Amino acid sequence: MILLDTHVLVWMAADDRRLGRKARTLINRDWPEGQVSVASITFWETALLERRGRLSLPASVLEWRTQLLDAGLTELPLDGRIMVGAVALDGLHDDPADRMIAATAVEHDAELVTADDRLLRWTHTLTRHDARK
Repeated sequence: MILLDTHVLVWMAADDRRLGRKARTLINRDWPEGQVSVASITFWETALLERRGRLSLPASVLEWRTQLLDAGLTELPLDGRIMVGAVALDGLHDDPADRMIAATAVEHDAELVTADDRLLRWTHTLTRHDARK
């Protein structure tokens, strides 16, 4: 299973050229198997970015979410285990959304697809893919 960081989901849904060929191939390979996921906080972060004017979606965030889930995206919920685990991620920066996304990937043994250099440089056994490649 792969887990998409928030910006990667936005890029994928918009067919944005910033999503690299290898990342796009990985997503397209795993999508039909129901193995492409996001942490539920991704939709909170998307709504926050839209509210602040940093992102424009083709529909409301709730409609956009429904469309993606109906198309086969898997949403992984946050629970107490993931939230507590997010605090224990040594060496990771303090952004709460990034911590919960990383903790979700760790908890579900998912590979994280991100373009966030801080997540890519983080020294942890979590498998990561650079979304720009």
